[in-house]
Amino acid sequence: MDHTNISAVKYFIISGISDDSMIQVIIFLLVFIIFLLTLGCNFTILLLVSLDPQLHTPMYFFLCNLSILDIICSTNNLNNVLISFLSGDKTVSVPGCIVQIFVFLSMTCGELLILAVMGYDRYVAVCNPLRYHMIMNGRICALLAILCWVMGTVESIPTFLELLKFSCYKSPMVNHFFCDLMPVLILSCSDKHFLDLYILTFGVGISAFSPFLMTFISYVFIIATILKIRSTTSRRKAFYTCSSHLTVVILLYTTLTIQYLRPHPLVNLDSNKLMSLFNTAALPILNPLIYSLKNKEVKAALRKRMRSMPTNR
Repeated sequence: MDHTNISAVKYFIISGISDDSMIQVIIFLLVFIIFLLTLGCNFTILLLVSLDPQLHTPMYFFLCNLSILDIICSTNNLNNVLISFLSGDKTVSVPGCIVQIFVFLSMTCGELLILAVMGYDRYVAVCNPLRYHMIMNGRICALLAILCWVMGTVESIPTFLELLKFSCYKSPMVNHFFCDLMPVLILSCSDKHFLDLYILTFGVGISAFSPFLMTFISYVFIIATILKIRSTTSRRKAFYTCSSHLTVVILLYTTLTIQYLRPHPLVNLDSNKLMSLFNTAALPILNPLIYSLKNKEVKAALRKRMRSMPTNR
């Protein structure tokens, strides 16, 4: 193989989801609608929580952080689909692609950590309700949120720096609709041993498994406490307060497991596109919808704001 041209790759071509022009139009319209809904739903959550004093609680504070992460992640991942369709330009510079991977990894790591902290919040609320406001005070919540953002970013820096060292690619064609880690790793003919080892040990072992373990342990104690409650009504109410968070956790970990917990030579990129589309487009909408549909406080705050809006007569 002649590596002269391969090593000179300065930009990637994002293949997208389909080459069919009609399907591209459908995908663009679908992604555009999903993107608008993502922004609308998550900004609605941010607005409701900021305006309604009843929602000034740790759970909704962390939900706001989750919404901000979803907005950044969706904007980062879906812009290629929208811009490439409107401009016809499917290219992205190699540094730009690596930055997009870094942002996606940072936001994903941050989201896993935020969900773990939300699991701990639910544990304190159910298992230690009398001390809840003392344990989950404003200062602690702010520190936990900052820690999640910082750790999510720091965990992704080694991957970012290692990708910048890559100088050899088999092809400029990225078989995806955005710059994702696996498609770029498959293209690279540079030495990937350190990055493979880092992803397997630190990426999976620390970034993914640690938040999962923390969330799992929290729910072990939560379920054990709920089962001890004699009143059926109180038991149902206790589980109801955790059901929204648990639903989001199951959806996110399921999609990430299917996408990334495989050696990259065995990854089917075509099937991964569909899972990525669900992960980066559908989940950011589902997060606020699940919380708003399953929480009386959010629905009450939304009705209150809608009633207070001026009507034209």
